[in-house]
Amino acid sequence: MKELISLQLKNLAKKCPYSLYIVGGRVRDYIAGLKCAKPDTDICAPAPAEDFAERAKASGFIVESVYKNTGTVKLSLNGDDFEFASFRSDVYVRGVHTPVNTFFTDDILLDARRRDFKCNAVYYDIAADKYVDPLGGIKDIERKLVSTVAPAEKVFGEDGLRLMRLARIASQTGFNPTADCINGAKMNARLILDVSVERIYAELNSILHADERYGVLNAQYAGVKLLKESGVLQYVLPELTEGCGMSQRSDIHKYDVEEHSLRTVMYADKTIRLAALLHDIGKPYCMKNFGNFYNHDAEGARIAQSVCSRLKVPKKLAAETVRLIKLHMYDLRGDARENKIRKLIAANYDIFDKLLLLKQADYSACKDDVSCAPSVVKFASVFEKMRKEGVPLTLKELAVNGRDLLNAGFLPEKVGKTLEKLLSDCVTGQVQNEKLKLCERACKLYKS
Repeated sequence: MKELISLQLKNLAKKCPYSLYIVGGRVRDYIAGLKCAKPDTDICAPAPAEDFAERAKASGFIVESVYKNTGTVKLSLNGDDFEFASFRSDVYVRGVHTPVNTFFTDDILLDARRRDFKCNAVYYDIAADKYVDPLGGIKDIERKLVSTVAPAEKVFGEDGLRLMRLARIASQTGFNPTADCINGAKMNARLILDVSVERIYAELNSILHADERYGVLNAQYAGVKLLKESGVLQYVLPELTEGCGMSQRSDIHKYDVEEHSLRTVMYADKTIRLAALLHDIGKPYCMKNFGNFYNHDAEGARIAQSVCSRLKVPKKLAAETVRLIKLHMYDLRGDARENKIRKLIAANYDIFDKLLLLKQADYSACKDDVSCAPSVVKFASVFEKMRKEGVPLTLKELAVNGRDLLNAGFLPEKVGKTLEKLLSDCVTGQVQNEKLKLCERACKLYKS
């Protein structure tokens, strides 16, 4: 590992009167041969945080913050971030995410046992250039396994967030949790309700993008499947898991509602993963209340809005997700007239590319068919035709603007609606996007 370590960190390790270690994901990834663009570097030592901070500062590191109670130091160097932690042992109360007491120690075994998984509890002694493996984590890494540092029931019972971390780490790395690990998670799945929604969403988002970390194929699907298998998904997204065992038309669908949703995530582009996961979230509600799936797109948009609010999804992403869910069923039978599709494209031009991606993922997840979805072919064809015609898709692309209409004598309160009508008429081919023709059209509209 020494070739990956900066000269400054090596020099710092040599100057410390105690062993300085890299621990966690950086060590695991190196042994496993996993590479990512910006790896996390956690360092630790049997030393007080204040002592380490002073030595790091003297070696040229920028010390951002020192937390004496937890023995942690956040520092940086040349754009790289590091987090130091003193060797410690934590005491938890079941259901409480943070430890209720912390004891500092010089025993590396105790420090290892406070962690979550053995693959994250391998230490690299920087100065000595050797691994220290108190719990047999290297063997787990070589076998691509995830097992807990102590009995799984205890590890997950101490901290509910570890339930999400299990799915994230396993899916990102392509490692397989042991049976004991899964069983321990199942026994404690309800503890996820004691974790803040901000932390839950952060982990869920990482799981939905798990394939981007190390390039593991379909890692995002493996992650949500693991959430399902461990029982965590039913507490995080109960509206989604209600679709488990809910059958669909066999001529269209190979899977039940829940599995179809999870597989849509597998086929989805990284820009629409949340919408892919939630796109059919209205189906269980519609089936239970109305006996069919009719209008599940509209109901799904409503439910998705509630879910996004509950999980505190960023507002822009939440709004986009809701819109995509509401639109994903449009022209399912392929009988919509071209003018209606043109209007839909113009009204949703800002998310049109993502709508096509969602439609494609939805289609592929029905029967694992990766051929181009018929609705995508149709929509893309109409869009290309509009482009060739030079059809404006936004008000900015219109050959006239508000000032032109004001100069022509329009009342200010009439300008906005007139421009929107002109855009609609251009989109449907009733008028060409030329200034003179648009002004003539506007005058006729104004008189009428």
